[in-house]
Formats: sequence, C-alpha cells, structure tokens
Amino acid sequence: MIVDASPHVLTLALADGSEVRLPMSATVSIWYDGRAELAALRPGRHAVVRPAASGGLAAEQIWVDIARVTGVITKRTGDVFEVDAGPHRGRLTVTVPAQAMRRVQVRHPRLEPGSLLDVIGVRRGHEILGLRPAHTSPQPAPHAIEPASRREAESVRILRGTATWFDHPDGVRGAAYPALDPYGDGGGCGTGPVTRLPYLSLGSEVRVRNECTGQEAPVPVIECGCLAARFCDRCVRCGTSPRGRVVELSRSAFVDLGGDLDAGCFNVTVRVDRP
Repeated sequence: MIVDASPHVLTLALADGSEVRLPMSATVSIWYDGRAELAALRPGRHAVVRPAASGGLAAEQIWVDIARVTGVITKRTGDVFEVDAGPHRGRLTVTVPAQAMRRVQVRHPRLEPGSLLDVIGVRRGHEILGLRPAHTSPQPAPHAIEPASRREAESVRILRGTATWFDHPDGVRGAAYPALDPYGDGGGCGTGPVTRLPYLSLGSEVRVRNECTGQEAPVPVIECGCLAARFCDRCVRCGTSPRGRVVELSRSAFVDLGGDLDAGCFNVTVRVDRP
C-alpha cells in the first residue's frame, strides 16, 4: 500500500507491517488505467512495482490498483457482471463502464450469462472496474458451459503457448496449472484442458520462460487453473502464441518474469518435469 510518494522516492507499507522506501528511476512508468502521472500514487492505493533491469531497488514500472477478473458470466444487470472465477477464487462482481464496453467486446463479443470474460481494470474501494481486455485474440463464440471433450494426459515436457496472471489474495509467487491430476491429492478441480497437457499435482515445479523478454525462472504450482482451460484465445503480445493458455501466474511471478500487468499475457515456454 502506498504510504507516500515524491518525484524521487516511493514509500510502501508491506503485508508484514514493515515499510520500504524505493527510489524512482528517471524513466519510471506509472499505470493507472493507462499511462499516469505522479498524482496517481495516492496514499492508500495499492501498487505493484518492478525494479529497473539494471539491478537495485529503483522503481522502473508501477501499476496502481490494477485488478483482473477472469471467469464465466453468471449474471448481468446493465453494465454490472457477476462472474464465477472458479472454485479457488469464488464469485466476483465487475462493472464495465459504457465507454469501455466496445473495447471489451472486441475480445468478448457475447457478454451474456454462460460466456467467458477476462478484463483488466482498476479497483476502487470494493468496486472493480473492467476497462480493457488482455492482449489476446478474440475468444471464440461457444459458451464456457459447453463441456470440453475428454482428452488423455500427454507426456510432453515442453509446452509453448500463453501465460496470463491472476490476483492471489496473499500476494504469493506461484502458478495455476490447467491440468492438475483430479485423483488423490493431485489438487485437480475437475475441468480438463482444451488442449492436451500433462497432468501435474500441487507442489510440482515448472520452469517458465517469457519468450517476449527471454527471462525464465522455476515457479511452484499452487492452484488449479481450471478456468484457463476453457479459453481458446492466444496471446498477441510479441507475435501470436502457438497455443492457448498453458499457465496462469500469480501477479508477482508474472512481473518477476518481465510481464506487463496491463498487457495481461506473454508468449511462454513451460518446461514440465514429471516423475
């Protein structure tokens, strides 16, 4: 949470109660529903900060009160949507203002119950405003509630496709994977992937490479990404990804790997180590 901001220093209160003072780089970029000025860094707002690539703690990019809602529309009342975000994330409410509606419909033309929705916007108090879709191809027309055909797990170890991000309430670093083993303690939530993927379990580790920046790191699997399996879109951030969503990264993992939260995705290679 932002405590104070000046042209040179940003002070944040961390979840553990401590504070950190970050110098601002000369080229710092601030996002608050688009490129913003220093005035967006108001005390009480939440910020995600990426340090400069040269090292150190100087803030290079700052996202203010950014939020994302991904799931299946269960109810619509005007510009207010109730969204089922899956068994791990529950139901969320998002408002898509009139000025943003056409922009969102470029990616999601059927904004009605049963359709998929994935919007990025800002959190204002208890309200989430969905202002723009991620940088992906349009979602095909069939409803999310139509079941995918049954597919067997593959033994492939290298997956190339799309990585997206999700809000984790504890801000942890990890990944949600669409094909967790539904049996035993695998952690699966019962939704098979649209494209064939190898089964993993909670606690597995995948090596994730951002093909747009070349950055890579190991990331633990902490959640079932069952809703990612329903999307058939592809990232168009740096060319078109060869496949749909193969992994969802927590916000911190996504930023650590060079992803831009406002873009919402990057082309990814995921290496899977299976016993």
